[in-house]
Formats: sequence, structure tokens, C-alpha cells
Amino acid sequence: MGDAGSRTVLLTGFPGFLGERLLPRLLELSPDTRFLCLVQPKFEALAEASLERLGAGQAGAKDRVSLVQGDITEARLGLSGRVQKDLTGCFHLAAVYDLAVRRDVGMRVNVEGTRNVIAFLQGAPRFERLDYVSTAYVSGAATGVFRETDLDVGQSFKNFYEETKFLAEVSVAQSGLPCAVYRPGIVVGDSRTGETAKFDGPYFALTAMERLPSPGLFIRIGSGRNTVNLVPSDFVIEALARLSTSVKAAGRVYHLTDPNPVSTLEIETLFARALGKRFLYPPVPGSLAKLLFSPPSVQRFFGMPVQSIAYFDHSCSYDATQATQALGAFGLSCPRFPDYVDRLVAFYKRKRGEVRTTAML
Repeated sequence: MGDAGSRTVLLTGFPGFLGERLLPRLLELSPDTRFLCLVQPKFEALAEASLERLGAGQAGAKDRVSLVQGDITEARLGLSGRVQKDLTGCFHLAAVYDLAVRRDVGMRVNVEGTRNVIAFLQGAPRFERLDYVSTAYVSGAATGVFRETDLDVGQSFKNFYEETKFLAEVSVAQSGLPCAVYRPGIVVGDSRTGETAKFDGPYFALTAMERLPSPGLFIRIGSGRNTVNLVPSDFVIEALARLSTSVKAAGRVYHLTDPNPVSTLEIETLFARALGKRFLYPPVPGSLAKLLFSPPSVQRFFGMPVQSIAYFDHSCSYDATQATQALGAFGLSCPRFPDYVDRLVAFYKRKRGEVRTTAML
């Protein structure tokens, strides 16, 4: 580690779902790179088990990966000066991915954590590039087309998750570090297997549908024509891995979103069909729906936090011109939701009760 011709890259967010699956691809695409996975002590056993699986499935991979104990919420990430001296790159994935996150938690992890990462990287003499994972939903309550070149457009936010990820990305943009920023849409399971580590976001609608009689009613919030930008995890992982190898990606922002997203009504219809259920979809204004879902007892019954209501009727679309062009060079495009929805639902039906619904904290 630290040889003139080698690279040493820090990976945060391991052994989270995306980080755990991104690492093998990074090892394949960057054979001259060693990876240091920043792991909180409480997740060390999970991380070690993940490395064992990696070593079993990828010859020589384990020799190029080391676990380092630390935490993005600590000054200097809890790491030594030796780590800082050797670093040439960083993938920063660690964050609280939870629509219902409290503001103090989001500020501590998403904002202060990212600022701690930035400060640590700014002190690394060999540092070359940060690959930072944000979210398309830094758009907050903005309407119309949100472009890859947009960030602060005076928007308000639907929840503290959006607000704190926005503030974190602002810190990255102002850091002066060479970086590429990736903004995924709402990440769902693998388009090939349906596998996911957390049933949240659109899965809340699946849970609610399961608990309602069929034939029956499932509310349609607003017109049902506005889209929700869903992207499968395998697309996001491959896009991150491929773009991270591109010198041209530095200094750019990429929307890892579906250029042809489906409407909320179509999502509900496809989910119901895959569950073998039939519903009518009476329209309900968003303000009334939020009021109906506000009582904690209602949220528990449907398995759906009230914060998710805002995503059922929000008129914002995501221009992905830069990402589409760059990924096209690798022959990569976002799968269509109708083509893989049945796999998502099949995995959900097999694993409900086993897969968590809350953030990994």
C-alpha cells in the first residue's frame, strides 16, 4: 500500500447493500487498486462475513481489501494519519437512507459526516478523486425538470432526508475536491433477482396492498399521472462502477434515473397485478391523504410512514442527458420498471418479515 504506481481508495457505506455489491465490480474494473472499507465497530462482524463471501467468489479479491474501524461522524473519521497519507480516492456512500429520519440524526450522519469525509480527504497529499453518492431527490419540492447541473434552485424539502442530503451535496460542491457526483432515483431491488436489503419506498405500497381486501379500494393520490423515478440496484451499481473508471466523469453530476419513469397509478396497477389483487383507485387529494395517514396507528397498520405520501403526487422529472450519454458508451441503460416488477414482488413475497424496513444505523 502506498507504492507510487498503486491506488488506495476508501469506501464508506460498507457493508451496506450498495457498498457490498459495488466493491466486487470495483475490484474487477480497477485491478491496480486496494480498497479500505470504513466500518463501524458494531458492523465489523457483518463486514468480515461479507469479505469471506467476496473471497470465496472472486479469486485474489480479499487480498486487496482491508477493513478499517472508524465512523464518518467522528473527527478524522477515527482513522490514522497513515491511512490519510496513502489515500488516492474515495467512494462516499455512507448516509442515513430513511424518509422518516429525524433532523438531528440526518444532520449528524448525512451532513456532518460528509463534511468530516471532505476534511479528511482535503488533508490527503496523494488524493485524486471523490466519487460521491447523493440522490436525485435533492430536488426537494422543486417542480418541472430538474437537471444534472441544478442543485440549489430555491427549493423547499418534503422531509429531513432530502434536506440533509441536499446540504451534504452542497458541501461536496463547495469543497474544491475533484469529484464526480451520482444522484440515483429511488433504488429498488435487483432487476434480475428482485433482491434488496430493505423494504421501504415503493415497497410500503406493497405492504399496504397486502393488508387490504381484494377486490377493494386503494387510494390514488391526486391524478395518478405524475411519475416516481424508480431504478433497480444493479443498474445503479454498474453505473457507479463504470463511471468511476472514466476520467471524463470528474467534475460532473450524473442522474442515475429512469429516463422513462412510470406513473404512480401504473406502479400501483403493476404491483396489484403481481400480488394477484384487484383494486379500484379513487382519487384523494394529497393534503387529505397526509391527514389520514398522520396517526401512528394508521402508519403501523399499513406499514407506510406518512412521509412517503408526498412521493405519490409530485410533478418533478429528472433530466439524465449526461448520464445517458456517458453510460451509452458502456452499453448501459436503465431497465424498464414493467419488465422487472414481477421479480421485485416475487422477492418481496418470499422475504417479507425477514428483510428490514428501517435504515442501517
